[in-house]
Amino acid sequence: MVNATKGLLISCDIPMAQFIINLNASMPASQKFIIHVLDSTHIFVQPHVAEMIRSAMAEFRDQNSYEKPS
Repeated sequence: MVNATKGLLISCDIPMAQFIINLNASMPASQKFIIHVLDSTHIFVQPHVAEMIRSAMAEFRDQNSYEKPS
């Protein structure tokens, strides 16, 4: 019997994939969102977490961006 799961395929570089995996690991068991890690640059996740992942990535980028002192 075939099992089908609706989800979102994320394709990214290795560091961002590790960030998403660590974000998933920091969640309680009831809120984990990764369905399957396909390889080092592709992750299959539940579709309802797309905006949460985008905002977490934007916050991470903002925290790690260089701002020239004035």
